[in-house]
Amino acid sequence: MFPAENLRDWRGENVIDPEGNKIGELEAVYYDTASDEPAFATVKIGIIGRHRLALVPLLGATVTPSAVRVRYGKKLVSDAPSIDTDGELTAADEPGLFAHYELPYSTGATGERRLARR
Repeated sequence: MFPAENLRDWRGENVIDPEGNKIGELEAVYYDTASDEPAFATVKIGIIGRHRLALVPLLGATVTPSAVRVRYGKKLVSDAPSIDTDGELTAADEPGLFAHYELPYSTGATGERRLARR
């Protein structure tokens, strides 16, 4: 395994938890607007016809030959705030997302969004 780089190139690949359980497929990457680093990924989860996109932090993510491994368990990711498959994370939803993973959240002095999808 090696650190995850160029994560947008991994779109459609499996996302797995630390134990190797498949969580879903990588759909998109959200970048931290302050550092311009990948911060969260959307993972397509659910059953056919009822898919949704759960968000998972990318801090400490690694890649294997066939998957992106995140540091969070499948259940925690499945219970995370999610969006519709054609949706977008809103600024109002950002604090709850960070709280779910017990991560610090701040918008800086300007109050701008913390995450942006690319």
